[in-house]
Amino acid sequence: MERFDVIGLGAGSAGAAVARRLAGAGRSVALVEADRVGGECPFVACMPGKALLRSAQVRHLVGRGRELGATSVEPMADGDDGAAFALGVARRDEIVHHRDDSAKAKGLEDLGVRILRGRGRVVRPGAVIVDGVEYGYVDLVVSTGSSPVRPPIEGLDTVPTWTSDQALSSPQLPRSMAVLGGGPVGCELAQIYARFGTKVTLVEGSPGLLGPEEPSVSRRLAEVLDADGIDVRLGTRAVRAEAVRDGARLHLDSGPMVECERVLLAVGRVANTDAIGLETLGIEVGDGGLGIDGTCRVHGQENVWAAGDVTAVAPYTHTANYQAEIIAANILAAEGGTGAPGAPELTADYRAIPRAVYTDPAVASVGTDEATASERGIDTVTAALELDELARAGSDGDGGRLVLTADRSRGVLIGAAAIGPHADEWIGEAALAIHAEVRLSVLVRLVHLFPTYSEAYGRLFRELAETAARSQPQGGT
Repeated sequence: MERFDVIGLGAGSAGAAVARRLAGAGRSVALVEADRVGGECPFVACMPGKALLRSAQVRHLVGRGRELGATSVEPMADGDDGAAFALGVARRDEIVHHRDDSAKAKGLEDLGVRILRGRGRVVRPGAVIVDGVEYGYVDLVVSTGSSPVRPPIEGLDTVPTWTSDQALSSPQLPRSMAVLGGGPVGCELAQIYARFGTKVTLVEGSPGLLGPEEPSVSRRLAEVLDADGIDVRLGTRAVRAEAVRDGARLHLDSGPMVECERVLLAVGRVANTDAIGLETLGIEVGDGGLGIDGTCRVHGQENVWAAGDVTAVAPYTHTANYQAEIIAANILAAEGGTGAPGAPELTADYRAIPRAVYTDPAVASVGTDEATASERGIDTVTAALELDELARAGSDGDGGRLVLTADRSRGVLIGAAAIGPHADEWIGEAALAIHAEVRLSVLVRLVHLFPTYSEAYGRLFRELAETAARSQPQGGT
């Protein structure tokens, strides 16, 4: 039986990152992958989605030409939405290399990583079988990702549906679409298709978009989508679907029914843990995915690790890469590769993992909001600013909102949420402040470039610091 220092189940973002680090340190590594090396993000999720969002954004910006002083007459709308979408699809497919993973596979193989094409299953501690062949391991890394949830709606199997992966691989532009789910994926896809001429209805069971994110920011996003012509139905669920001549008819628990050519499913994802043999190691998988400790070890295991969506911990590509670095460092430390065996292990810190929705304008957040912090017993102080007050908003013709939350007693920032142009880029300032626990008294002295949207931080840092100082008990004599 061929043996490796490390076998990874799954060659997505996390698995590939672990493999690169360990192979570079001289360890023997094999990755088991039945689909694409690199996972979903480069081919059917993050990158194709962002490519189409950019095309939709430019198309929308051209339509604002007269408003922004770029044309003397109202720009003519492209009468053939299908032709415009085809251009966007062609660019999308070029960016994702037509979903060909050969370059990513070769990059890993050049480092000495063995790619085992097929489905892997643990058959006993220290052994994995792939297409009938057994391979041995010392450490096992589980990074099998997640799959879209198909909601249990009566009749859904009888109507034309897409998952987000299918939508971001298809060249088709439906005339009408119902998007089930108002999370990040649902909002992004709703905006893409609406801006290319599809009649879109977005159905979300919760009272607001984006789940637990800052309510005032979520409301602003709903207004943006409404302005794009999207029929946003909040607090509404689809209860039955039936096939009709032109597609689907959705019956909702409130409001009028929706008829559409295509139903897009964006109600969440579930960890891929079935049929990979984890039970042979005594591992129980919960509803939320594979449980891990701070070192990214699977609970109750010494040499089994997990990273990425399969853990359901902050399910983003950057989180997967972060967890991969922790796993690789801890494996090397245990073997004396980065210090003496038994050296202190790295543990994950998820307090400052940024989140983003890449709509136009973007939504970005990090840390915790006021309501969640209060539930945890934290005495908070919050400040908010409309970006319209900034000089940059005036010159660009765009607005938005920034909300900051601080721990009153410690005088440090603990949360930020924003909607505005490129908020996904300037949320990094808040992420650093939260991660490093920089005191507000220090943050207020930071000079921000003029004119930029990041100037909002300067105003709010000062407001938070002054409010927190006023509320502190005064010393006696």
